[in-house]
Amino acid sequence: MTMHRLNKSLIAALVAAGTLTGAAAAVHAASLDSVLQVAESKNKAARESQLKIDRLADETRDLLTDYKTVTKQIDGLKVYNDRLQRQIDNQMIRIGEIDEAIDQVTVISRQMLPLAIRMVDGLETFVELDVPFHMEERMQRIAFLRANLDRSDVSIAEKFRQVLEAYKIENEYGRKIDAYKGSVDIDGVERDVNFLRVGRVAFLYQTTDTEISGAWDQESRSWVPLERGEYRNAIMKGLRIARKEASIDLMNLPVAAPEAE
Repeated sequence: MTMHRLNKSLIAALVAAGTLTGAAAAVHAASLDSVLQVAESKNKAARESQLKIDRLADETRDLLTDYKTVTKQIDGLKVYNDRLQRQIDNQMIRIGEIDEAIDQVTVISRQMLPLAIRMVDGLETFVELDVPFHMEERMQRIAFLRANLDRSDVSIAEKFRQVLEAYKIENEYGRKIDAYKGSVDIDGVERDVNFLRVGRVAFLYQTTDTEISGAWDQESRSWVPLERGEYRNAIMKGLRIARKEASIDLMNLPVAAPEAE
């Protein structure tokens, strides 16, 4: 009887111990789950924090790059603005000069027209006293200039330009060789001739049959006949050169001797 009770007590104790052990295990398991959840939560928070840190770092790098770019642009703009300011200063000086010139336009215009008239008069006198080549063309040019001087629809600047252009043409005559057809009174008979002009140094003619030649004497302002055959070939050669039918070469032509001072 006593042994039987002892066994029951032992069994009860073992059951109680097992129950306590199970309860402790359950409690321990619950605590472990809680710890794991907290750890997972912390890891998640850490990952999110790291993502935020990475994003902020990327934004910071972008902002730094933008800052450097803007800084360079600002430096470039400073240089550009300095250069632009110098240009503006120079333009302001130029504007002042133009304003001053505009104030003088009326005075200049009043002076230019009389000057142009005097230049046309001088040009006409020069042509009349010059070697008489292309006289019709040259006198027509002078008549054109005189007519334009009285026109109200032509600016004074254009009138002056036309006068200068006429002077330029006259200047070019002295540096070129020229050949053209015309006529000359020879012994009372009008003969067709070929004129040869070498600048203003020599002005000659030769009849179309090449038999008669002459040279202009500026001192006597008349034609001087040349000996038959003396310059015939030279003048023919000069005519071919002037017409670009032959290459440039030396020509033996009569030239007036320079006057002694």
